[in-house]
Amino acid sequence: MKILITGGAGHVGRTLRRELAGRFELVRIFDMVAAEPIGPNEESVVGDIADIAAVENATRGMDAVIHLAAEPNEAPFGIILQANVVGTWNVYEAARRCGAKRVIFGSSNHAVGFYPRSQRINETVPVKPDSRYGLSKCWGEAVAQLYADKYGVKSLLLRIGNAAATPGSARALAIWVSGRDLAQLVTIGLEHPDIHCNVVYGVSNNAACWYDNSAAYRLGYKPQDRAEDYTDAAMAAEAGQQHEPADLYFQGGPFCAIEYEGGPIPPAE
Repeated sequence: MKILITGGAGHVGRTLRRELAGRFELVRIFDMVAAEPIGPNEESVVGDIADIAAVENATRGMDAVIHLAAEPNEAPFGIILQANVVGTWNVYEAARRCGAKRVIFGSSNHAVGFYPRSQRINETVPVKPDSRYGLSKCWGEAVAQLYADKYGVKSLLLRIGNAAATPGSARALAIWVSGRDLAQLVTIGLEHPDIHCNVVYGVSNNAACWYDNSAAYRLGYKPQDRAEDYTDAAMAAEAGQQHEPADLYFQGGPFCAIEYEGGPIPPAE
């Protein structure tokens, strides 16, 4: 299989490349900067995700796409529009034009960030974006559904939690995903015969998790790691930090607190 990784020079992209090394015939990395170092079965293509011609050129000859390229933080709408909205549309349209039949979309927990931490949610809940960034991920999920239903481009939508090397906060203890667990989910998305347009949560086997990830388990996901193994370090990193009420109450954390004017918030449980 030949795969394209958009945003493959970023943190999550590098992590996946390391975990997936040697599994595929070719891994093409598309990013704004050259990917370094390059593995023996990798090649780097520099380009802008908002440029459909560049994206189509990078997709040509690929069997599948892992789409990670994005503005990863809350930002003015113009920045989100080009990187996350136009960019995601370009990826799916390029996949359709070039015959790539699978896309693994790096969605986010921020697509459902305005659910309270006291509520355990699954993949069927209505989206509740917590930011312009989260809203762009809802758009991406909708684009994926359209292209699956209309054009046969199948997708696994990964609502990624915290993909750091280790969880570094109390919130991360609920939503952390290890590199090898994320790579396992990606592999399922690339290879499982029953994928159409499926939503799963990109989290490890965390005791404090806010998500019912049964949909992932039904596809064969067996996470190997758990955040609570890093509890002491995460809580030490948390010590002394100040949080807004919206940060502590909602699952989206600090993204919910940005510009929050939504009214009184119950005390965090």
